[in-house]
Amino acid sequence: MKFWDASAIVPLLLAQPATESVQPLLRVDGDMVVWWGTIIECASAIARLERDTTIAPPAARTALHALELLRSSWSEVAASEAVRGEAVRLLRVHPLRAADALQLAAALVWSAGKPTGLEVVTLDIRLAAALSREGFAVLP
Repeated sequence: MKFWDASAIVPLLLAQPATESVQPLLRVDGDMVVWWGTIIECASAIARLERDTTIAPPAARTALHALELLRSSWSEVAASEAVRGEAVRLLRVHPLRAADALQLAAALVWSAGKPTGLEVVTLDIRLAAALSREGFAVLP
């Protein structure tokens, strides 16, 4: 079981340069854990790509459908006081944006405060550095 950040999920839904690095991780271990807000972040990324005309509307619809299918199989860390409190702490410790602090906080709550040996899949460099400093193994 791995914790997945939205940045690593979007390439599962749309062909991108990172697709080849994240697909094998899902094939090897299909048990995904994500933050409650991950679906919103993924939908936002897909909508932005469509608005920027990087992808056509049919590709966006297909990606959103694939997102819903993926969502039906993953486990979510719910929005909670524990996640919010941890995110506030993390913003003072790491140079993160709010959404990334929530991702990291959710991963820490998932780990029950013991991240050593647990894996997180992210393509976000800043988040990866913070995850590593907190003790997670970062993939890919």
